[in-house]
Parts: sequence; C-alpha cells; structure tokens
Amino acid sequence: MARVKIGLPSTFLFATQLPVRITDLNYGGHLGNDALLSLLHEARVQFLAALGEREVDPATQLGFIMADVAIEYKAEAFYGDVLHVEVGVNDLSKYGFDLVYQVKNQVGKEVARAKTGMLTFDYTTRKLRALPAALAAKIS
Repeated sequence: MARVKIGLPSTFLFATQLPVRITDLNYGGHLGNDALLSLLHEARVQFLAALGEREVDPATQLGFIMADVAIEYKAEAFYGDVLHVEVGVNDLSKYGFDLVYQVKNQVGKEVARAKTGMLTFDYTTRKLRALPAALAAKIS
C-alpha cells in the first residue's frame, strides 16, 4: 500500500504552540485525526493573521478555500502535550499555494507532517481568483 509522504519546505515562515486538550483525544487515548486537522486549522488562521490576512474577509468576501489535505502521522500525541506547529509554503501557483505543517511535541518528537492546498476564492461569485501579488511576495 502506497503511503503519503510530505516533503518539508526549506524554511518555515511561522510557528505556534497548541496544547492537546482532553476533547482532542479519541477512543485510543491519543490525539484523534479530526482533532489534529482542527489544530492545523488554528495554526493556519494564526499564520494568515501574522501576514495580515484572513481566511475570509467579511467586508470583501475574498479569502481562501481548502482544495485538499494530506497528513503523514509520525507518532502519538497525548493529553497535556504542547504541540509546536511550524508552517511553511510550497508550490505557489496562479491561484494558490500549499501550506506545509510540521508538528512536534514539547520534547521535539515529530508527531505529524501535513499539507493543505489553499486556493484564493471569492465567496460572493463562488469562483477562484488570482493569488494577489502582494501576498505571493510575502510567502515566496
């Protein structure tokens, strides 16, 4: 069976720390896959805010939409762990980019790698829009 392999960017542009909450655990007693995706969402929102961006601007209805996601699990995470999430960018295109995440626990053990394909989107017209040059300059 083929496995997902996520290549890391040469540099990360942002980092944050997020705790594993009791509600993030699954029946196996470790961080659930749905909870990890939610933590990645939080890291993405923080990354965009650091760039002066929002997932959706309520005034203009311009923002981003996720086209795909891939997660490569490396180790378990447990309640009380503090995850260090680094965010970088790969594969800029006319309409978007990939965000790449590396997740480690508080002792530096890699928990996961992930990638979300983000497209710039106009929520009023419900169509893709070109990646703004100013944003491309910030993340390239």
